[in-house]
Amino acid sequence: MNPKVDFYFNKDEKWQKELKMLRMIVLDCLLTEDLKWGVPCYTYQKNNIVLIHVFKEYCALLFIKGALLNDANGILIQQTENVQAARQIRFRNVQEIGEMEAILKAYIFEAIDIEKAGLTVDFKKTTEYSIPEEFQHELDESPALKTAFANLTPGRQRAYLLYFSDAKQVKTRVSRIEKYKQQILKGIGLND
Repeated sequence: MNPKVDFYFNKDEKWQKELKMLRMIVLDCLLTEDLKWGVPCYTYQKNNIVLIHVFKEYCALLFIKGALLNDANGILIQQTENVQAARQIRFRNVQEIGEMEAILKAYIFEAIDIEKAGLTVDFKKTTEYSIPEEFQHELDESPALKTAFANLTPGRQRAYLLYFSDAKQVKTRVSRIEKYKQQILKGIGLND
């Protein structure tokens, strides 16, 4: 146990019994406990394997390379269609966790084996994402915007493309593009 992570398990919140149980299960798998992104993160030789985190309706184990796991029990969940590598196992009570302890440990050990083997997830390339028509029009009209967008890192480009594409109405897409044009011209990402 890492003392700098203890606060996460000592909060007076809905999921504390479940979180403490998940912590014991993960630590039984001989992973190193750390704090990353404000949540408990468990690593093998400094490589992230699994996170423990909470949401309003559930708590979860998040496998960093969950897409590579052989989900024989059909329990892994892809949070959204845009999540490429990570997969969750969700829990709503201590009993669920207790009943799944052996399965959870098997998934954790499989995740460690994936890391030992050096396997990686094949991520979709930024060029494979569609560019919303409204944004393509702006890029075509403004060479400076086109250059600035091309100079962003692939991750920043993806964030903008997903955000712009996510809007269902044309006026919302146009509004989002207008709002962020200056940020793109300055070389700043959506979430910077």
